[in-house]
Amino acid sequence: MATVTHRGAGDSLQDRDPGGKQGSEAADSSGSRAKGTIQPQTKRIYGIVFAILLVDLLAFTCILPLLPALFDYYGQKDTKDSTYRALQDFVERTQTFLGIPVSEKFNSVLYGGLLGSLFSFLQFVASPLIGSLSDVYGRKTLLLITTAGIALSYIVWALSTSFTLFVLARIIGGISKGNISIGTAIITDVSTPETRGKGMALVGIAFSLGFIIGPMIGALFSAYAKANNVSNFFIYPAVFSLVLELLDLALIWRFLPETLSKEKRAPSVLKNLKETVDFIDPRRLLNFSAVKKLSAENRALLRKMGVTYLLFLFFFSGLEFTLTFLMHNRFDYNSVQQGRMFLFIGIIMIAVQGGYVRRIPAGKEKKVAILGLLMVIPAFVIIAFATAQPIVYLGLAMYSFSSATIVPCLTTIVSNQGGDDQKGTVMGIFRSLGALARTVGPLFFSTLYWSLGPTISYTIGGLLLSLPLITLRR
Repeated sequence: MATVTHRGAGDSLQDRDPGGKQGSEAADSSGSRAKGTIQPQTKRIYGIVFAILLVDLLAFTCILPLLPALFDYYGQKDTKDSTYRALQDFVERTQTFLGIPVSEKFNSVLYGGLLGSLFSFLQFVASPLIGSLSDVYGRKTLLLITTAGIALSYIVWALSTSFTLFVLARIIGGISKGNISIGTAIITDVSTPETRGKGMALVGIAFSLGFIIGPMIGALFSAYAKANNVSNFFIYPAVFSLVLELLDLALIWRFLPETLSKEKRAPSVLKNLKETVDFIDPRRLLNFSAVKKLSAENRALLRKMGVTYLLFLFFFSGLEFTLTFLMHNRFDYNSVQQGRMFLFIGIIMIAVQGGYVRRIPAGKEKKVAILGLLMVIPAFVIIAFATAQPIVYLGLAMYSFSSATIVPCLTTIVSNQGGDDQKGTVMGIFRSLGALARTVGPLFFSTLYWSLGPTISYTIGGLLLSLPLITLRR
């Protein structure tokens, strides 16, 4: 049985592994075990998976620069919508109870945080289930189903003239977003431990390109709609995302072979589902309970890396999520300017990943991760107090370096623990910890931003990032 344990990382810029140093033991599709040799059929599947993930990520990231404008749109147009009204009433009652000054421009940050955390929570719960189903029914079948679900979410988004429909679209998308996990599992199915890094590197490249190009495309479509006085400015980005997802369905249906043979499939979903508890219970996650054969020393190291990763992503993902709202509130950024910001971040990240991270000598990953953490603390403090755009971009450059180094280095350290037959499980738990952090982080920091404002919340968040630094150096 080849259990799908890799979690999706497509929700945030920092959750990537461009170094591709992860995975569990699996046979090459040709049965060859020659070290470093990738068979032609395996290369072909690598290319197909790369294309599928890139197209999906281009569609997924289109919405990122639009989020502040979307909440402004629904706030002005749809105040009578029952979902929006209920959310607004809850926020107003909370403001009154806590004595927080009313600030309408910060309310959209909190709404965004609630939806962002809901999306990540649905991913956190659904991914193990999707993985278990793919173990029984095959990768291709589940990839087609999840991609169809994502396409449906874009249809609902395109039609979401009400806030309720927009929320429904995000719910459908969160439940369906298991295709990244399945894509990495396909790489594991067809590769050997020696060749898997090259396949995973393609996954990292797909993420980097998706987050560089996708937001800019979404921003340009949004600007075109506004220039032509289209009232629902998000219609073009939504339709574009839908077209890309339908293209993905065609690519999967026509070109992707099934990589999990019937002989290797799990006998039943029920047995697999019992194992998924280890990927949902936070205590079991931090203890790496699903990894059965570990020395006490290795388990202690994994706990330390797990706590470091969870703390880092909790603070980082929350601050990262509110970044577009900060630029919108402080500098009145429109969608195109938000897209340029993502382009700036993405170019630095891909340069660091390609020119530096991939050349880090074995055993030096911890030092580079510490360097990244040392840079991310002042990066957010600079962003907190910056009132001029050049200063903000200085902070964003430091943030981009940290984002490009910390997660790949921690991932490499963790992937070296446990035997070859357990590395997939180890990495699955590691990804689950990331998904858990992304479930709570955006909601926590959106609330902090809403109640205390961006300067205080970013300063607190930057200083709290010293906790994973202390944990890692301890």
